[in-house]
Amino acid sequence: MYQRILVPVDDSDTSRQALLEATRFCCDQHGKTRLVHVIDLAQFTWGGAEFVDVGELQSTLRSAGRKVLDGAAALMQENGIEAETALIEIWGGAISSALIEDAKTWPADIIVMGSHGWTGLDHLLLGSVAEGVVRHAPVPVLIIPIKRKK
Repeated sequence: MYQRILVPVDDSDTSRQALLEATRFCCDQHGKTRLVHVIDLAQFTWGGAEFVDVGELQSTLRSAGRKVLDGAAALMQENGIEAETALIEIWGGAISSALIEDAKTWPADIIVMGSHGWTGLDHLLLGSVAEGVVRHAPVPVLIIPIKRKK
């Protein structure tokens, strides 16, 4: 039985579907749940940064990240699950690496996350955080695919 469930969240339909599945999974486990959201603060430090207030943009990223976490925690609470939240800040690099590091540090027993299911050129250009996590995670990973509307 998994006692420590790590759930990466963002502001996408895919993430919401994974969160709902994690809610059902968590209800049966009676363990601890940690919701994490990763922001990349380095994305504004090069290329055009002289035209914007980088500090203000980074503050906006933090606020948006906290809003995502608050919404996810509220959804969990509606389902009777108290979850801790963590906003992870990176300065470049792979989001999947930040999630894997958090899974080790916390330490998680399982990671439950969504996948957009991109293929072909979209996958090549956009990559896959879920794929990166699955390849290098120190614990099992439950991937929830997006339910596409017909």
